[in-house]
Amino acid sequence: MPSIPVAVAIGSNLGNREKIMHEGLSRLEAIISNIQLSPFIETVPSGVARQPLFLNAALTGMTEVAAPVLLETLLKIEEACGRERPYSGAPRTLDLDLILYGQLIINEPKLTVPHPRFRKRFFVLEPLAEIAPDWVDPVTGLTINELRLKLPPLS
Repeated sequence: MPSIPVAVAIGSNLGNREKIMHEGLSRLEAIISNIQLSPFIETVPSGVARQPLFLNAALTGMTEVAAPVLLETLLKIEEACGRERPYSGAPRTLDLDLILYGQLIINEPKLTVPHPRFRKRFFVLEPLAEIAPDWVDPVTGLTINELRLKLPPLS
């Protein structure tokens, strides 16, 4: 399989957030090469009950792993880093979301790429725009930077 460019969002709001995120990153190096990591940003939880602040980042890189296998690996890395899922939207030690997988559009029961909600998420678009502003969303045809600029200003 040829190398495919990918974008992954990373977040944490439990424990030593930065240390856990770096642990997840080191595990990702086994399946993603040429990793470019955005700066970390701290964000208020969005769409969930009252929780600690998140630390968020994004990365881009290249993989030779098929999208379903990549997603499965992301979930295993989350679990290895202490992620539990007691309920939807629960606080998490590590959250890894597959945002883009080349220019592919995938709609399967367990995998949707591009990530279905990334276009509305500051905590994904802001760090991703730092490292991949010109990447194009295959669904809208807009660049990451254009999607970021469409978000309402933070209050």
